[in-house]
Amino acid sequence: MRLKDETYEYIKQVVIDNFIYYKIRGIPINPFEIAITLGITIIPYSALSERARELSLKTSVDGYSVPGNDGSYTIYYNDKCRSYGRVKNTIMHEIAHFLLGHTQDGPSEEAEANFFAKYALAPPPLIHNMRGEINPHTITEVFQISVSAALNAFDYYQKWLRFGGDNYTEYEIQLLELFEVA
Repeated sequence: MRLKDETYEYIKQVVIDNFIYYKIRGIPINPFEIAITLGITIIPYSALSERARELSLKTSVDGYSVPGNDGSYTIYYNDKCRSYGRVKNTIMHEIAHFLLGHTQDGPSEEAEANFFAKYALAPPPLIHNMRGEINPHTITEVFQISVSAALNAFDYYQKWLRFGGDNYTEYEIQLLELFEVA
């Protein structure tokens, strides 16, 4: 699903604002650290009872989140997932729902959370400033994301280059300064 350009820009700004506020400045980006900093409880499926684990797998093979009535937020994730990179993407996707204030699971909310996770785990300006060759393999290694996520990040990076590249926006400059790449 294609979102409005303004929505993409808003999401990128939310990512950067939260990186600044919570002093996230290390690559690879660690969504577990971010979740803990935000006060989000993270529970692996393996810590659940057998029945709860079965129900969780029916809810989502990767993971899901549940807001509490008291303002708390819990992310459940499949720690027996295909790869650590996939787990990271799932956790960041659920963090996106929290930070973007989603209260539904509609197509636009899922598209927003997917974009948030992609942008937060491997932002194009940080990819652009990597040392050495830039390709899906090096993106996988540097950002410790899945091969699938790296292919998406590389594709998005290529589009980013075509539509402005190192003609950085204000929030991209903030990101580069935060990660001491400027």
